[in-house]
Amino acid sequence: MDASRPRVIFNTATTLNGFLADDTDSLEWLFAVPGADAAESGFADFLAGVGTFVMGSTTYEWVVAHERLLERPQLWHEMYGDRPSFVLSTREQDVPAGTDIRVRSGAVEDTWPEIAAAAGDRAVWLVGGGDLVGQFADAGLLDEIRVSVAPVTLVAGRPLLPRRLESDRLRLAEVHQAGQFAELVYEVRTPGAT
Repeated sequence: MDASRPRVIFNTATTLNGFLADDTDSLEWLFAVPGADAAESGFADFLAGVGTFVMGSTTYEWVVAHERLLERPQLWHEMYGDRPSFVLSTREQDVPAGTDIRVRSGAVEDTWPEIAAAAGDRAVWLVGGGDLVGQFADAGLLDEIRVSVAPVTLVAGRPLLPRRLESDRLRLAEVHQAGQFAELVYEVRTPGAT
């Protein structure tokens, strides 16, 4: 990783068989897991180190619809604070009033200077989805994957990371148990790095 740029972290939950969302793009399976509060216990510490976050359009649209954020924009601030936020999308997006949500299109590399500037000396949190994270990995801009594996399997859905990353690019750095979740932290190496 280039020490002059912010650290980019994909922090998410997944099913045991590797799905971020079900086949209707819902996360309801996650909220039904007993002990989810234990898994969330360290989240405030993680969030304190985040300067900005990025999400893809499907994730953003689900959050906006599920939380009814266009009618309740203050909830965005309760969930994510006042950080500048980015939505990478090829579609027009409605933005809740009073939020610093920046909708951008195009390649990750094109938006990266603005994302890095918004993060400052703190991390960039890739909220999801998997294809967005794959684009950051393809660009050599993904530094860490933090995944909480839930005791749930789904028949179909959105894959955790629809890219092939071999073991030469991933190094297991930490393993924790939080309630019913197994928390795994992998460092991601840039292709060709030693």
